Amino acid sequence: MAHYVIGDLQGCFAEYQALLAKLGFNPGVDTLWLTGDLVNRGPKSLATLRFVRANDGCMQTVLGNHDLHLLALDFGHGKIKRGDTIAEILTAPDRGALLGWLREQPLLVQEPKHVMVHAGLWPEWTLETAVSLANEVTHALQHDPADFFAHMYGNKPKRWAPDLIGEDRLRFAVNVMTRMRALTLDGKLDFDFKSSLADMPNDLRPWFKSPDRRNTEITILFGHWSALGLYRGEHVVCLDTGALWGGPLTALDLNTQEIIQVPSQTTLSWEKIS
Repeated sequence: MAHYVIGDLQGCFAEYQALLAKLGFNPGVDTLWLTGDLVNRGPKSLATLRFVRANDGCMQTVLGNHDLHLLALDFGHGKIKRGDTIAEILTAPDRGALLGWLREQPLLVQEPKHVMVHAGLWPEWTLETAVSLANEVTHALQHDPADFFAHMYGNKPKRWAPDLIGEDRLRFAVNVMTRMRALTLDGKLDFDFKSSLADMPNDLRPWFKSPDRRNTEITILFGHWSALGLYRGEHVVCLDTGALWGGPLTALDLNTQEIIQVPSQTTLSWEKIS
């Protein structure tokens, strides 16, 4: 039985099907984790969402920022952005079933040697703290989604404190697990930097290189940072290799640690729609 992890799909359905074929993925035997952002910006968000939901017995996703953006729109918050490709989901006849299923997906999943999250874990969090916070967000999504999405957007607070409560606590957890890339040297979230490590200014560091990081007893699998690309080190693996922007779509075999890729079929340019 194989266990694979695949980076952000973002509606790149053709590449996804090509990669599953290359893997020889057997839905009755193999299992698959997806690093979130199933939808948006790519050409076939609706087909991608339908396919993963139809195979959720063997495919497990976490929620990414684009997935949450879609759900927020469903509850009347946020707005369609230039370059979004999720309008077809919001008008689909099976919209209710699709978005109800998506809202049930977690922010974090784990097994004995690995944890998967869309963007990363706050360096000061233990794994136990991260799991607890992810569960708090899941509870809010299930029991009061309208209120959750009404307060989800925003860039504050930028620093973790154990005594954070209410909407600030949930927003910080979501921002860390679905939007984080870089931190300031004094330990605050930076929401502006989106480029490569080589381009990172001296006053920032990637979250996984923080000197006070505690969650190193397990390998963290994540996506979100397409400019980082395939990255392995510091007990992390980044699997978003920018299939949406012309890079490959990447899978990792967790049993063998082999990397498997297929080429992108897109001609999209980030500069044209960002």
